[in-house]
Amino acid sequence: MLSVLSYGRLVARAVLGGLSQADSRDYSLISASYGFGKDFRKGILKKGMCYGDDACFIAHNKNADVLGVADGVGGWRDYGVDPSQFSATLMRTCERLVKEGRFTPSSPVGILTSGYFELLQNKVPLLGSSTACIVVLDRRSHRLHTCNLGDSGFLVVRGGEVVHRSDEQQHYFNTPFQLSIAPPGAEGVVLSDSPEAADSSSFDVQLGDIILTATDGLFDNMPDYMILQELKKLKTTNYDSVLQTAQSIAKQAHDLAYDPNYMSPFAQFACDNGLNVRGGKPDDITVLLSIVAEYTD
Repeated sequence: MLSVLSYGRLVARAVLGGLSQADSRDYSLISASYGFGKDFRKGILKKGMCYGDDACFIAHNKNADVLGVADGVGGWRDYGVDPSQFSATLMRTCERLVKEGRFTPSSPVGILTSGYFELLQNKVPLLGSSTACIVVLDRRSHRLHTCNLGDSGFLVVRGGEVVHRSDEQQHYFNTPFQLSIAPPGAEGVVLSDSPEAADSSSFDVQLGDIILTATDGLFDNMPDYMILQELKKLKTTNYDSVLQTAQSIAKQAHDLAYDPNYMSPFAQFACDNGLNVRGGKPDDITVLLSIVAEYTD
């Protein structure tokens, strides 16, 4: 039988041993983007990080790595408004807030809220709507903090399986939650959600975890099993490898979007809602692919 003193020593060693094994390294994201505008047959990046009406950013701060995607609502084009202006301005504003350090890593919804309210107060008239998803890696705590408004979103893949994912937010079929700026007098008519309505989550990540952040142009055309199949090609944390895999995923989604005989996730969702639909869904596609790696200056 152990004496009380000996038992105490063993407990102390176990506790100290556990502390010494804690990972004190900072983490970072190796990220790359690729995409297609719906009206283009090859990947073309408009001014800024925009594919068609989609927009995105990848930003780094001393404490965190931040990703964002937004999908401009195309219906505004019927009223003479360029849908890409809203999504691009929102993402540029969020990116600037991150680079200026005006955010808290644990609150990506704070970035989205601040960015949106800057747009509302903008002296230059801006109309439009967009969905938005922001993902923040806190380097020191190794926690991923996310917010998602609408039907863009993210997946976290570990060991070939999806371990975390965003929840899609829809008012009704093909009508996602969205941030909006309406013309004067039409505020109560145009659909508009509060940034605080975004679905938020926080969880630990591990070295080697893969994070895929994308607009609905990807998720409407590629089911999880196809995405996971492509992600198997990502073997290293090398940027070129991450970019090549992002390109492969975006290209496959783009090809499927124009296949009239393919039963896409979007077509299946439409059928579930009583609509007779088949084929892919032509749309702008934005893919941000990231892998969790050890931080190096």
